[in-house]
Amino acid sequence: MSENTNTSQLSWPFREAERIAERLKQKGKTIALFETGYGPSGLPHIGTFGEVARTSWVRKAFTELTGLKSRLLAFSDDMDGLRKVPDNVPNKDMLQSHLGKPLTRIPDPFGKFESFGAHNNNMLQEFLRSFGFEFEFASASDYYASGRFDAALLHVLRHHQEIVDIILPTLGKERQATYSPILPIHPRSGVVMQVPIDRVDAAHGTVFWTDPESGATFETSVLGGNAKLQWKADWAMRWYALDVDYEMSGKDLIDSVKLSSCICRALGKEPPLNLTYELFLDEKGQKISKSKGNGLSIKQWLTYAPKESLAQFMYHAPQRAKRLFFDAIPRSTDDYINAIAALPTAQTPHDNPAWHIHGGVLPTHAGSPISFTMLLNLASVSNADSAEMLWGFIHAYMPEANAESFPFLAELVHYAVAYNRDFVAPTRQYRAPSATERAALEDLANSLRDNEQARHPGTNEAERLQNLVYAIGKRHPFSPLKAWFDCLYQVLLGTQEGPRFGGFIALYGVERTIALIGISLAREVAAA
Repeated sequence: MSENTNTSQLSWPFREAERIAERLKQKGKTIALFETGYGPSGLPHIGTFGEVARTSWVRKAFTELTGLKSRLLAFSDDMDGLRKVPDNVPNKDMLQSHLGKPLTRIPDPFGKFESFGAHNNNMLQEFLRSFGFEFEFASASDYYASGRFDAALLHVLRHHQEIVDIILPTLGKERQATYSPILPIHPRSGVVMQVPIDRVDAAHGTVFWTDPESGATFETSVLGGNAKLQWKADWAMRWYALDVDYEMSGKDLIDSVKLSSCICRALGKEPPLNLTYELFLDEKGQKISKSKGNGLSIKQWLTYAPKESLAQFMYHAPQRAKRLFFDAIPRSTDDYINAIAALPTAQTPHDNPAWHIHGGVLPTHAGSPISFTMLLNLASVSNADSAEMLWGFIHAYMPEANAESFPFLAELVHYAVAYNRDFVAPTRQYRAPSATERAALEDLANSLRDNEQARHPGTNEAERLQNLVYAIGKRHPFSPLKAWFDCLYQVLLGTQEGPRFGGFIALYGVERTIALIGISLAREVAAA
C-alpha cells in the first residue's frame, strides 16, 4: 500500500494495523508480536475461531500496510489448576483425584498424550490448523519450567506490593485478606495453591507461605515452574516478558484488560494495543451461555455451511453484538457469495471481507452463481432430499454448471439439503391467500403461461421474470408493495423471507411455478 493511503477510510483490520504500525515506529521495533490466549481446560469453540481469525486479518493488513514481519503466538494457559472435571471426558474419577493440579501434570483421561494439558493443546493446534491459520504455539508450562519467564518473575517479586495495591481495590474484603499474585505449587501434592504470601524475598526469588490444612510453612522458588501467577498478573507478566504488541479480547474482559495494563506499566512497559470485541447473543438477544446451552457450536455451523461463511460472520463489525443462531447461516453465506463476486473488480479490495478471509489472494473457486437462500427455497419447495435432485433443477437453468466448474456451488448444494432437512422443512408453514392475493397470483400464473408475450428483449430470463413479478404487484392493490412479496414467500414457499422471486422462477421452472401457484390457490381463502 502507498504511504499516502488514508487507512481511516479502509476496513477495520487496516485501521488496527495503522495503530500497530505507529506503536512499532515509536518503540523502534521491526517485528510485531500478535498474541491470542486460551484456557485449555475445554475444547476449542466458535469464539476461539473468531479471535484467531480476526487477529490474523489484522496481522495480514499490518504486513500489507508496512511490509514488516510479524508473529502470531497462540498461548495456552495450561499451567492453571484444574478447577472441575469436564462433563465430556472419560475417567472422571481419575481427574477428580487430580483437581487443583496444573493441566500438564494430570494424566490424559483419553490415554493418548502425556498429560491432559497436552491432549487439549493438541486439540487446539489441530483446530487452528484445520482452518489454515498461521501461528506459533506456546505452552505456559513450557515457558515457566524452561526458565523463559524467570527474569520477568523476579521483576514481579520486586514489584510485588505495587501489583497487590493495583488488584486489592477490585476485590471483596474476604479475598483481599488472602490475595497474592504469586501461586506456589505445593511441593508434596502438586496443587496450585491460592494462599496468602507471608513474605517475599525478591533477592533470592522465593516466597514464604503456610499450608492452610497442615499448618506447615514453605519457602518456594518462583523460578523454573515451581510457581505461577494469578491470571491478571500472569497476563501482564507475559506482555512484559514477550513484548506483545497486540491482543484482542472480549467485552467481558474489559476490566481485566485495564488491571493487567496497569500491572504491565508497573513492571515498566506499555501494554499491547487491544481491540475489545462484542460477545454473541442468541436469537432472543440474550447473552450466550455454556450453562444455558443457548449458543451455536462451530460443529453445528459447519454442518450447514462452509467455513468461509463463518469467517464472513466474524468479519463484520466485531465491536457490535451479533446474534449467533441458525438463521444467521444463510445470510452470512450469501454475504460471502456477494463479496467473492465483487472482489475481482473491486477498486478497493481491502474493503472487501473476501480479501481478508482469503489472505489477500483470490480463492481457487469462483463463488456461486446461485445464492444459498435460493437453493434453500428450491430445496424446500421441491422437498429435495438429495444433492442430485437439486442439481436437476440447476442443470435445467444452467446446462453448463457442474461440480467441477462450480465447486463452491457443489458444496452449497449439499449444505442446502442438510439445512432444509433440519431447519426449513420442520418449520415450514403455508397460509392460504386473501382475495387480493388470489387475484394477483392468478394474474401471475396467466402471465407465466403467456411466456412469449411477457418477454422483454434485452434482459436475461431471471431479470425479465423479476420485472414481470414486480409489474403484477404494482397493478394490484398492495400497500406497501412489500406485501405482494410477503404473499409470494408465505403462500407459495411457506417462509417469511425469500430470494428475488424472478430468479426463483427461472431456477425452479415456469411450468413448476404455475403448478405451485395452483396448489396454493386450492387452499381456502384467508379471512379478511
